[in-house]
Amino acid sequence: MNATPPGAAVGIDGLRKHFGDVRAVDGIDLVIAPGEVVALLGPNGAGKSTTVDMLLGLSKPDSGSVTVFGQAPRDAVRSGTIGAMLQDGALLPDATVGETIALVAALYAKPLPVAKALDRAGVADLVGRRCGKLSGGQRQRVRFALALVSDPDVLVLDEPTVAMDVETRRQFWRAMREYTSTGRTVLFATHYLEEAEEFADRVVLMRAGKVAADGSVAQIRATVSGRTITAVVPGAEVGALRVLPGVRDAEVRAGRITLACVDSDAALRALLTQFPLASDIEITAVGLEDAFLALTAQESA
Repeated sequence: MNATPPGAAVGIDGLRKHFGDVRAVDGIDLVIAPGEVVALLGPNGAGKSTTVDMLLGLSKPDSGSVTVFGQAPRDAVRSGTIGAMLQDGALLPDATVGETIALVAALYAKPLPVAKALDRAGVADLVGRRCGKLSGGQRQRVRFALALVSDPDVLVLDEPTVAMDVETRRQFWRAMREYTSTGRTVLFATHYLEEAEEFADRVVLMRAGKVAADGSVAQIRATVSGRTITAVVPGAEVGALRVLPGVRDAEVRAGRITLACVDSDAALRALLTQFPLASDIEITAVGLEDAFLALTAQESA
């Protein structure tokens, strides 16, 4: 029975895809509401790319279903309901940027004007340049324009800021904020955890073909209990720190210690008792990167 509620932007029910003995995607259930910005995270081999391929109709599930606003993936692609920016999407080297966008726009019944797609992607100044002369970051932004030109309701981005410098990444996410402010739905896969932390309404963490965690950044953090204590502690050794009450792990670098704690209160009391000269003490909550590392480490535990 299909569990996707009516009106969902993306509905994934019992999705499975195996390659021989490898269970690339092993029973995923996921619903994305219209207007959500969702980050898809996971280590290499977690099943992210295979899931995206099935969402775009590039690969057929062994079982389960995928819908995009109630449509089958290939129908959603044909109608322009879903657009995609793929990391390895090829560009014709001898065609200009303007020609490339116009060629793809001609495939859709109601595309954006080419000039508007170029402007939204921040590549209007490259309209006459041949694609073979573009830098890596410029190619990524042209791929973004290609994804936008169908005026999609759902946008899928695969590692969108790879090869972009810091300023270009800022410009890209500024454009993305403008795009999502119109109520569009975005699913993006990234290795830059700070991007997920800053731009996503919701994080879906995959591990070994399954969804390991799903929620807001705050909720994902909360799945991994504990806090981190950092301090300057003269003469501290890792062995002595690791046996302190409430400490899960410890490291020492250049005289500064870092304690990963399951009970930061107990750890801090013990630290100050054993090392009264400790100074410059900071206690921080678990960040998304810490949660990511802890949750994905469970795969090999």
